[in-house]
Amino acid sequence: MAEEYDEREARKAYVRRRQKIVFSITGAILVVVLIVASLFYTGVIQVDQQAKQVTKPNYGVAVPCAAKNEDGTAMKWADNNSVILRVRNGTKFTGLGAAVGEALKDRQFDVRTIDTYTSSKVARTTIYFGVNAINPAYTIKEYIPDAVLVMDDRQDRLVDVVIGATFNDLNSEKEVKKHGDKIKDFEGCQTVDALQKAGLRKADKHTDIN
Repeated sequence: MAEEYDEREARKAYVRRRQKIVFSITGAILVVVLIVASLFYTGVIQVDQQAKQVTKPNYGVAVPCAAKNEDGTAMKWADNNSVILRVRNGTKFTGLGAAVGEALKDRQFDVRTIDTYTSSKVARTTIYFGVNAINPAYTIKEYIPDAVLVMDDRQDRLVDVVIGATFNDLNSEKEVKKHGDKIKDFEGCQTVDALQKAGLRKADKHTDIN
C-alpha cells in the first residue's frame, strides 16, 4: 500500500509542476501582449497607414474605369500633346511646381498653367480630372508613379496635377512604354455612373478648356 500511495503522490506532484509551468508561460505571454498593446495605444509603436494604402490600387481611392472603344476594347494611351494640364505646387518647396511643369512640357504635355495650390501641405501628389478626361488622367498618371487619381465634377478636359510631398521624379518614356500601348484599368475600378451616384468632389475653380 505504501508504494501505491507514493506513486499517487508522485503523480500529483508531477501534475502540479506541469500546471505551474503552463500557468507561468501563459502569464508571461499575457504580460508581453499587454505591453505591446499599450505601446500601440500610446503611440510609441505606430502603424504606417500610408504604407498600407500604397499596396492598394490607386492608394485605396475609387477610380473610374478607362474609356473604351465602341466595341468595348481598350483604347491606347492618349497622346501627350492632347493632355491639357494645370500644374500646381502643393508643397513648401518654392519652384517645384515650375520644375515639374517644365519637365512635363519636355515630355510634350500641353501645360497651360503653372501655379501654387491653395495648400502647401499636400501629402500625396493628386491628379484631378473630370468625366471627359479620364484617359488623359490615366496617361499622365503613368509619368507620376506616386500620384493618386481623383475624379471630380468638372466637365471639361483640363487635368490638374497637384504636386505633393511624396513627389520624387517623373517616369521616363522607357518606363512608361514597358506597360504596353493600351490602357489597363485599375483593379477594382468603378463605372462613371457609380462614382457620380456616390458623389464627386467639387472641382477647384478654373477656366473650362474643351
